[in-house]
Amino acid sequence: MSDETSTTATAPSAVTTAAGDQDTDSSTTLNKPHIRWSDSYTKAHDAIQSLSSILPSVPPSLSSSETPAACLLRDTETAAKISKLLRQPDSGAGDDNLCRWLYDTFQSNEPELHLVVLRFLPVIAGVYLSKVNLHKPLAGFEAVLLAVYAHETSSRNSQSITVNIPDLSHSSIYHETNKAAKNSATELNLAVISPTLEPYGTVRSMKRGRIVGVALELYYAKIPQIPVESKLEFCEFCRIWSSGQVGEDNGDLKRRIHLPWELLQPILRILGHCLMGHKKDEKLYESAIGAIGCLYERALHDLNTKAMLATGSLLQLVKLATECQDVDYTEITETNTITL
Repeated sequence: MSDETSTTATAPSAVTTAAGDQDTDSSTTLNKPHIRWSDSYTKAHDAIQSLSSILPSVPPSLSSSETPAACLLRDTETAAKISKLLRQPDSGAGDDNLCRWLYDTFQSNEPELHLVVLRFLPVIAGVYLSKVNLHKPLAGFEAVLLAVYAHETSSRNSQSITVNIPDLSHSSIYHETNKAAKNSATELNLAVISPTLEPYGTVRSMKRGRIVGVALELYYAKIPQIPVESKLEFCEFCRIWSSGQVGEDNGDLKRRIHLPWELLQPILRILGHCLMGHKKDEKLYESAIGAIGCLYERALHDLNTKAMLATGSLLQLVKLATECQDVDYTEITETNTITL
């Protein structure tokens, strides 16, 4: 009898425990997104608090916002202060607190904070490449660029980025043919957009263009989310890199740089987005045209045929777009000439 009583008494407790475990599991499952959001909020809030010790002032609205990372990304006043510091003559050194902040912020592995750092990539790359031949210590800039490069190396998992180009030797599926069908799986015409990445711990002169180019490839991948002001800064530095004829207070920035294809290719992709992005900004459009024109003149000066073709094609797109706007296809012209 005592055995039955004890069994009966313990059964509800077991059921209660099991029910409690189920409630705990279900509550944990339901709270997972909340915990993930809380972690992101905390990291973004901590980043803003750290930034407040570097900048003269930070708007209180950033810390009080429910989405601090997004507000930091879009805050033009704070962005202008950061850009100004990055352009200083002594910027980019190993003890540069702003570069340390950018590095730590990117290493947080939060996608929204990644965007914040990428928003300043045009200035970082622009000032770095313009100063690199002056033999100044630029370990701060290099640390940020290497962090972005290492992130891409890990994300790509040692795989190159390729695209399948249509091959005219293959029969079209829309036409009849007597030729035997080829195995497209074994005869793909692949073009390598970005070769396999190798891990680098330091920035060497022979690999500098590749490291900065990969950072710009990530910038291009996220460019729809990047503010327009960042793209305008990018166009500005494109003009500096190609001709050095841009009015800057700091004379160190008025320098033409070497433009290898591994660096020029992502530059042209970004400029192509500035020309043909789905949200067309007139100021950005004009700035991109000016940057492409400078790069085209640089290609002519260097007799770089590949760069001539690429930049010339973008300028031709601009010309075609302008001509299409001037044509009224609803207008019926009267003429006695028959054109065959």
